[in-house]
Amino acid sequence: MLARITSVTESSRGVGRLIAAGVAGVLAILALAAVLLLLSLPDANAFNARVERIFVENSALTDIESIRLLEILAQSGTAFSDVLASYRVVIFVLLVFAVALLVATLVFLVVLVALYRRMGEIERSGIRVSSLLISREARTVHLNDMEFSLTQAAIETLSVLAEARMDEDILSGAQIEAMVSGRDASDCDEAAGATRIKRLRDALGNQLVSELLVRTVARRGYMLSIDKDVIRMI
Repeated sequence: MLARITSVTESSRGVGRLIAAGVAGVLAILALAAVLLLLSLPDANAFNARVERIFVENSALTDIESIRLLEILAQSGTAFSDVLASYRVVIFVLLVFAVALLVATLVFLVVLVALYRRMGEIERSGIRVSSLLISREARTVHLNDMEFSLTQAAIETLSVLAEARMDEDILSGAQIEAMVSGRDASDCDEAAGATRIKRLRDALGNQLVSELLVRTVARRGYMLSIDKDVIRMI
């Protein structure tokens, strides 16, 4: 048990480190891309500087047409500066969205991997049940902190499986049908027991719970995949 807890803890820490490293890597790449992109853009005042230089170098131009042309160039430089400034804002906003989406995607993928890994552990080890209380009179089953109301047939099927689990037996479909109906196993059909198992799983409702609680053993039959010491019947 201690080894399993240690393994789970180390696995959780490994997933946490993987998420942190992935997020840091994504942020570093995007930050580098943003810096290179912004540095590659021309200076917003470059056009104004050129226009100012034209003014200085052509100070002798005093006619109305020349002055008007220089004013148009100055206004064009101001418009160009405003456009570049807006481009920088747009690029910054897009980069922020890109960072948020990539980080969210990375975290989502890592969580999915951890979830699938956890599901695999559950499938290999079976569902972890700390208590299973079966009440035939009330036709209810208390599984850990979950309560299920079952039909009379389903509660009888589950009771038979619980009794077999306490005796460490695996029951075939014919044996289940025989114990529930009170007939001899040789007179019962294997399919009838399989039908009872299917109805029990349907009555439990939760597919994960039902499939892992009532386990099918190939070529042998059915059993409850829980510790026999946690079973109580009233």
